[in-house]
Amino acid sequence: MKILQSLLFLTIAFTSCKQKSRQTSTPAEANKDIAALLDKYYEERLQLFPLEATQNGDNRYNDLLPVDFTDSYRSKLKDFYQKNLNSITAFNRDSLNENDRISFDIFKREMEMTLEGLTFHDNYIPCNQFWGLPITMGQLGSGGGNQPFKTVKDYDDWKKRAYGFSAWVDSAIIYFKKGIDANYVLPAALVKKIIPQLDSIEVKDPTKSIFYGPIAKLPDGFSDIDKKRLADVYSTLIIKDLQPAYKKLSDFLKKEYLPNARTTSGINALPGGNEYYKYMIRFWTTTNKTSDEIYETGLSEVKRIKKEMEQIKESVNFKGDLKAFFEFMKTDKKLMPYKTPEDVLNAFRSIQAKIDPRLKNMFGRVPKTKFEIRQTEAFRAASSSAEYNQGSADGSRPGIFYVPIIDAAKFNITSGMESLFLHEAIPGHHYQISLQQENDSLPKFRRFCWYGAYGEGWALYCESLGFELGCYTDPYQHMGGMGDAVLRAIRLVVDVGLHTGKLTREQAIQYFMDNEAISLEGATAEIERYMAIPGQALSYKIGELKIKELRKKYEQQLGSSFSLSDFHDNFLHDGCMPLDVLENKMDDWAGHVKKKKR
Repeated sequence: MKILQSLLFLTIAFTSCKQKSRQTSTPAEANKDIAALLDKYYEERLQLFPLEATQNGDNRYNDLLPVDFTDSYRSKLKDFYQKNLNSITAFNRDSLNENDRISFDIFKREMEMTLEGLTFHDNYIPCNQFWGLPITMGQLGSGGGNQPFKTVKDYDDWKKRAYGFSAWVDSAIIYFKKGIDANYVLPAALVKKIIPQLDSIEVKDPTKSIFYGPIAKLPDGFSDIDKKRLADVYSTLIIKDLQPAYKKLSDFLKKEYLPNARTTSGINALPGGNEYYKYMIRFWTTTNKTSDEIYETGLSEVKRIKKEMEQIKESVNFKGDLKAFFEFMKTDKKLMPYKTPEDVLNAFRSIQAKIDPRLKNMFGRVPKTKFEIRQTEAFRAASSSAEYNQGSADGSRPGIFYVPIIDAAKFNITSGMESLFLHEAIPGHHYQISLQQENDSLPKFRRFCWYGAYGEGWALYCESLGFELGCYTDPYQHMGGMGDAVLRAIRLVVDVGLHTGKLTREQAIQYFMDNEAISLEGATAEIERYMAIPGQALSYKIGELKIKELRKKYEQQLGSSFSLSDFHDNFLHDGCMPLDVLENKMDDWAGHVKKKKR
C-alpha cells in the first residue's frame, strides 16, 4: 500500500517553569498539557508537510508544494524534532493515564527515530520508480486522488501547487548530482524504470493528459467564465510547466544520471549503507531484530508454507512437482477467465459480497468511511502493485482499492485475488486505517500515523482470516492465498539478502521464481521494489507473526472468555503503534478481561 509512509515532524517549545510543573502535576493536569503539546505538534506538522494534510483531508494547504528533501529544509526539521523530543521527555510518564502513556511512548520513539534518520543521506535520491513526487503528482492531478476538485478554489489550489513542481525538479536534479559526487546513487535497473514513467506524461494535445482529468469533470455549478478560464489555465499549465518539468528530469536521468548509476543491488554498497539498513530494519519492523534473525525466519516460513502448497497441489491431482505446478498455474487459460477490466473489478466486488455477512462475527466496530474498487491509472499501472489509498476522516473521500489491469485476458485468479482483497481492502487496510482516522478520542498525530509492522502486519494477518470469512474454497484461490503468504516470507529472505550482499538482483529474482508461481516480470518488479525501499518489505511478515502470537497467547490465557471480535476491536481501537507498545496495550486488555471473569 502507499499508503502514509510518514515520519512525525515539528515541535513546540515550552518554558522551563512549565516543564517543572509537568513533572510534579497530577495525571489529570498532565493529560491536558500533553494534549496541548500533541495538538500543536500536529497543526505545525501539516504546514511543513502539506501533502500529508491533503491526504488526511485537511484542505488548508492544498496549494503548497515544498521541496522537503533539501539540506536546509532538513536542518529546519532537525530543530523541530529536537525541540519536540525535549518537550515530551519533560513529562513524567508514570503520572499519565493509559492512553497518554501510549501517546508518550509513540511520540518519544518517533522523535528519536526521525532525528536518527536525518543523519543519513537518503535525500540524495529524491525519488525512485516506486515512490516519489513525480508519481504522486500524477495521482493528485488526475482528479481521482486525494487532491479535491469540488470548488473553484480547489481548482486554483491545484494550479498553484502544480506550478511548484518545476522548482521541485530543479532541486531533485541538484540532489541527484550530489549523489553522483558522493557515490550515493540508484541502481541502473531502477533508473531505467523511472524514465518511461516520466516520458509517459508527455502528450501533444493537453486534453489527453492525465492532468486534464479535473477539467473533463468540471462541476456543473461552475460558471461558464470559470469553466473557460480553468480549461485555458490547465492547458497552459500542462504544456508550459508540467510536461517540460517531467521532460527535464527524464533527460537528466537518461543523459547524466544513468551513466553514473550503480550496477550493485543492495543498499550496503552505498557509503554508510550497512548502518542505514540496520536503521531501516528498526524503522519498518519496530523491533530490534537483526538481519540474520529475519533471514532465518524467512527461510523457515518459506519451508512451512511450501508444505501447504504441496498439499493443495495433491488435492487437484497434479502429477508434476511444485515448480511444474507453478508453471501450469501461470499458463493455463482456464485460470484466466476475464475479458475486460470491468470483469476483473466485478470479480473483486463479488469477493466483498461473499465476506460481508461474516464480518459482523469478527468485528464489533466497522468503518463509516465509504469504500470503492477502481482500476489503477494507465500511466503507472505497469510498475504498480494493487494498493489501498485511504479515505478522508470526514467521509468526503472514500477509501479506494486500486487494481492494476494491463491486460484483463491475462489476469490470473491464482494471483491471489481473495487474499489480495482481504489484505488491501476489507478487512485489511480499509478497516484499520479508517477506524484509526475516525477515532476522535485519539490525538490527531495518532489518528494519521503509520507503522508498517502494525499496518502491514494487520493486513497480512487478515489474509489468514480467509477460511473464517468463507474464502479459499476454490483450491486455486487457496493456492493464490498461499502464494501471497509465501511472497511475504520470501521478502524476508530477499530483502535481507539484497541489502547485506548475500544475494545479487539476479539471484533474488531466481529465488522468487523457485518458490512462488510468479512470472519473470513479476519477480523482477518485486525485487526492484525492495531495492528501492530497503526494509519496507520486512514489515508484513514480522508484524503478522506478532499478531498471530498475541492471538494465540490470549486464546490460551482467556479460554472461554476470549472473544475474537473483542480481540480485533481492541487491536484496532488505538491505531498504529510500534509492536512493543502494542503488546503492552493488549496485555492490559487481556488483564481487564481476566478481572471481569473473576
